[in-house]
This record gives sequence, C-alpha cells and structure tokens, in this order.
Amino acid sequence: MSHEIVSKVVLPGDTVIDATAGNGNDTVFLASLVGDTGRVYAFDIQDQAINNTYKKVVDRNFQDRVKIIKDGHQNLDLYVKEKVKAVMFNLGYLPGGDHSIATSGETTAEAIKKAMKLLTVNGIISVVVYYGGDSGFDEKEYLMEFFSGIDSKQFSVAKMEFINQVNCPPIFVCIEKLFEK
Repeated sequence: MSHEIVSKVVLPGDTVIDATAGNGNDTVFLASLVGDTGRVYAFDIQDQAINNTYKKVVDRNFQDRVKIIKDGHQNLDLYVKEKVKAVMFNLGYLPGGDHSIATSGETTAEAIKKAMKLLTVNGIISVVVYYGGDSGFDEKEYLMEFFSGIDSKQFSVAKMEFINQVNCPPIFVCIEKLFEK
C-alpha cells in the first residue's frame, strides 16, 4: 500500500526521505521515482542497515541521487533543509537484525512532526507500523494517539489495517499535507 500511494505522488526531480532505511528497499524504490535529478535522504542508526542500503544503492547505480545518513530520523531536520514530497517510515526493528534495537514512539513522533514541516502541499508521509512479536506495542499505542491529534485543517490522516489477519498485521498510516500554514 505504501509503495502504491507514494508512487502516485513522487515525480522525477522531487526530494524525498526514507526515515528508516533498514535493508534499503524503500530507499531504492524512492530513488527510482525521483530519477537522475531528484534526491533521497535515507536515515538509519545501525551499521548493518547502512551497509545493506548502500549495497542496494550502488547495485542500481543510484549513489548520485541518494544520501545515506547514520543518525536517528528524529534528527532529519539537521540534514534536510529543502521541501520534500514524501517521507517513508517502516517502524519496528531491522528485518534479520537485532530485535532489541527498534524505533520508539517518542522519537518517531518527533521525526514525523519535523517531516510535516518539510512536506510540500499535497506531499505525504507514509508510516507502516509493525507492532507484533517482541516489540512495538507501546510505539503503536503512542503513535495512534499522536496521529489522532494532528491538525485536521492542515493535514489529512488515514489509517488502513487488515481486519481478517492474525498475529498483529502491520497498520498503514498516510498523512497528506493539505496546505501550508
């Protein structure tokens, strides 16, 4: 769902953010959308994620349009100064990585607030909330409360979830900026 929606918004030449680079899948997806003249900023705190993402970026020859940053997404405003068309978050822990290192509600909410300020009108923030297994329940609750408090006059927030799947299926939240304050 996140790729489908983001692909309808992002155009060649746009600037976008992968707030949770992980294994690099969203980074290369975004890089394919922004084209040669666009820019992708990809954030992660783990060396394994940075290395996995870098390898995928180089394999596709996207290194000229992708900047990989080893820092938490809550600090994205220190690196990104221009307006962005889309920001993607995949929450939880790195697939195949250390489950004790995971995103948290507080830092993710802080990152989303900063991303909302950088977002262009009609730009979107895509958030996939993984909360099953051994992590993410507190983050899910924190963020659902945070999302419900977003100004409905400036942003539209939609939540999509599976209702017939077992084992805590991911929840997709999409935030669209309606106008600039």
